[in-house]
Amino acid sequence: MVTVYRADGLRVVIYSMDHEPAHVHVYGSGHAKIDLSGLEGEPVLVWAEGMKHGEVRRAMKIVNARRLEFLTRWRELHGQAQ
Repeated sequence: MVTVYRADGLRVVIYSMDHEPAHVHVYGSGHAKIDLSGLEGEPVLVWAEGMKHGEVRRAMKIVNARRLEFLTRWRELHGQAQ
């Protein structure tokens, strides 16, 4: 597990031995999984467990703003060319 970003009480991680599609896990008071490239190329919330609504909104805002950075890091960790 690699922490790729930390802010506003949230920690964004990518698991090195994880599966496609490219996604991140966000931890706060709970845990959320966010797909980095949904059907329209935008991040999509896959699920959230135990997170407050405000945390989910902050998590989505962070992932939207840093999507390309997180996608690049995903590819580096999983050995995929860009």
